[in-house]
Amino acid sequence: MENSTFGKDILILEGFNIPSQSCIPSFILLLIVYIFIMVSNMGLVVLIFRNSGLHQPMYLLLCNMSINDVFGASVIIPHVLRDLLTPDSQRVIRYMDCVVQAFCVHLHASASHTVLMIMAFDRYVAICNPLRYSTIMTHRMVLGLSVWAWVIPFPMVGILIGLSVRLTRCRWIIVHFSCNNASLFKLSCESVLINNIYGLGYTVVLLGSSIGSVTLTYLRIAMVCLRSKNKTLNRKALQTCATHLAVYAILLVSGFIIIILHRFPQLAAHRKVAAVMLYVVLPALNALIYGLQIKEVRQRVMALFHKSKVASMDAK
Repeated sequence: MENSTFGKDILILEGFNIPSQSCIPSFILLLIVYIFIMVSNMGLVVLIFRNSGLHQPMYLLLCNMSINDVFGASVIIPHVLRDLLTPDSQRVIRYMDCVVQAFCVHLHASASHTVLMIMAFDRYVAICNPLRYSTIMTHRMVLGLSVWAWVIPFPMVGILIGLSVRLTRCRWIIVHFSCNNASLFKLSCESVLINNIYGLGYTVVLLGSSIGSVTLTYLRIAMVCLRSKNKTLNRKALQTCATHLAVYAILLVSGFIIIILHRFPQLAAHRKVAAVMLYVVLPALNALIYGLQIKEVRQRVMALFHKSKVASMDAK
């Protein structure tokens, strides 16, 4: 009876199979990465909002990505840090906490695609319609695109998680280091046909619209660059688009790997590594890629470091 009651409310997280002597070094490394993600992404947002020269659509839309990266990392990394210092038998999570975490995980993943879609649209207008850019990409348009990027995933993810919550549970082990939709419906012994159908449809709609819009956008940009033969335009397009495509490619590849590996339970360890790429490595890379590649942001950051250095020298 006690085990039954315990199992109804508490789930066991499998976590990472890390040797005990490696737990502390792994904890320190992951903590450093988490601090870097928080400081770099929030620092980028503060830098953009505090400098009126950076109040341009491209940078304002970039804030959505940084906020989403902070959100995604905060959903996953603190739990992993706790589990690294917790014995295997005590790595547990309440069912409702698991549901909330699963919702946030999928909201983060979905918003990653929608945010990159609106950023691709901004690049399309800037390069293909430069004379109309200021009239199209107004502050109202930027706000509308940002709201769209966050609101659209909510009902899709809500239905996805709701279909798993409705199932009765007969298992209590999450074969992963965090909760997601697949780990939730795998707790049930009922038929999950509806879950698989909706999950497949959700994935097709999200990835189909994401890949389709980004592909069409960059095909149009490539055609404009080839026709213009303007070296300045082509250089600017390559600089701004290369960073966006690099981030999108990493997101897409890691996402596809996770989806594929869910179909192979024997490759659970490989799926965890791919998830780390999506929820830990990518948020850390985004701030670096955009912060260092965008000239205006790089100049602002260097100016801040220069002021700090001068101030410290004066203090001495």
